[in-house]
Amino acid sequence: MKFPDEPDSLCTLSIIEPIVQAVFELDCQNKLEEDFLENLEIEDKETKVFHVARISKKNFTVGQKVLLQHSKLKFFPGKLRSRWLGPHVITKNFAHGAVEIQSLKTNNTFKVNDHQLKEYRKGFQTEHVEIMDLEDPIL
Repeated sequence: MKFPDEPDSLCTLSIIEPIVQAVFELDCQNKLEEDFLENLEIEDKETKVFHVARISKKNFTVGQKVLLQHSKLKFFPGKLRSRWLGPHVITKNFAHGAVEIQSLKTNNTFKVNDHQLKEYRKGFQTEHVEIMDLEDPIL
């Protein structure tokens, strides 16, 4: 058997060093990939917590007027089409965010998800508007 010190040996340092270097580089790459994936999972969890904390909880009561999101018809582009239909009246609240609403125009009732609803706010009252006549200033 030949030893690594002998010049014609198969186990010389010139053959072993590149193999050790390649194994070391692969190990370093695996550690970097593991660190990257771990950091990615942590970032995903933090992002999810951030977004879940900012979801607004909608609490609708029976008899409240709401607007329904108009998501079916998309004949007109963007600004020409109204996004909200209504007003509708809430007739029943179900578990997990389902709501039964009734149309004020047709009296039809149907179930929708509460994410498709927003509170109806009536326009401004114009009964108490004061009219002032302005005169030209005298110079």
